[in-house]
Amino acid sequence: MFGPGPLAGTIAIAFRSIGFTGKLLAEALEESNRGTIEALTAAGAPKASVILFGYWPQVRPAFYAICLFRWDINIRESAVLGLVGAGGIGVALDTALNLLYWDQVAVVLAVIFVVVIGAEFIVTAVRRRVL
Repeated sequence: MFGPGPLAGTIAIAFRSIGFTGKLLAEALEESNRGTIEALTAAGAPKASVILFGYWPQVRPAFYAICLFRWDINIRESAVLGLVGAGGIGVALDTALNLLYWDQVAVVLAVIFVVVIGAEFIVTAVRRRVL
């Protein structure tokens, strides 16, 4: 629908991330403690309050963990999707591989490695601080 390019890669990653996050968040909601929800409902709390004060405190750690996990995966997927024409650094890697420019291949792989390791450090720091 979008043809090869960065827009198609971005939309592919976004849809997969939204579906993955939604599925895992739904599972976290199913596992939440019903006692709090029933107490708020019995007290006559509006639906927004039940969601904000009943469900959200219980699923917030899972939501943050899922988002961080998904962001980490998206960093890695973006390089792989670029190899198949979705834009980004994967295109530079594919071009260098096709033209047998091994010095450029090494530089692109080193950049991908540094970005992935940097993202891992960021995720670990955020996870320690938030969770």
